[in-house]
Amino acid sequence: KDLEYGEGERPIVAQLFSGKPEMMRDASMLASKLGFDGIDINMGCPDRSIEKQGAGASLTKDPERAKELVLAAREGSNLPITVKTRLGYNNDELEDWLRELLSVNPDVITIHARTRKEMSKVPANWDRIKRAVEIRDELGSDTLIFGNGDVVSLEDAKEKTKETGCDGVMIGRAIFGNPWFFNENIKKEDLSIKEILEVMVEHTYLFETLLPHKNFYIMKKHYKAYCTGFEGAKELRVKLMDEAKTAKEVKNIVNSWISNNT
Repeated sequence: KDLEYGEGERPIVAQLFSGKPEMMRDASMLASKLGFDGIDINMGCPDRSIEKQGAGASLTKDPERAKELVLAAREGSNLPITVKTRLGYNNDELEDWLRELLSVNPDVITIHARTRKEMSKVPANWDRIKRAVEIRDELGSDTLIFGNGDVVSLEDAKEKTKETGCDGVMIGRAIFGNPWFFNENIKKEDLSIKEILEVMVEHTYLFETLLPHKNFYIMKKHYKAYCTGFEGAKELRVKLMDEAKTAKEVKNIVNSWISNNT
């Protein structure tokens, strides 16, 4: 069955993880049949359960397997193949690690400018994104280099592309609580608290409708990002975290809070 999305949402890329080339090939075939526009191989996730499967960030320690996975994904479909990764595992090994990945010519390599060990405990090192671009150019590769880490706004993303010469930027945590991030005509700070909270409720209903198989707690991690920076935000956030179990309950809590505070 085709996935449900509007044509205006394209390109839609399937992010996959696996430590087994044969499974990556099969998943690539499936992604193509389902109508995705590209495949992104996750070689940066620090989750222990994923690493134990020989996937995610553990691949920075196993470049041969990493290359096999890229080739297997390409064997499974004609879709663009991209890689999301880090500077290294315990240490910054960009010089060698990037060269290994570039040898199998993925269409894009997105680099989170931290090591697996650093997680998000230190600032992203965008000088290393600049160096990644230099390595790519030295090798004469056509692979695009994207940067990732600590990008706080669309303007910040554009500035970082200019400073480093990278071809694009991947946004992570900055999108939490700010679905207007990519809209150049709307800034969250210009919206009223009521408008922000109403979108949060809409977001919750969409989560419940489109992802009914997912645990509702996954949605709750967004509330901290939506409910911040205004008087009474902490109290509202705590109430949502402690009491809400459905979108309807979130709506009732928010409507009550708006009635009493705006």
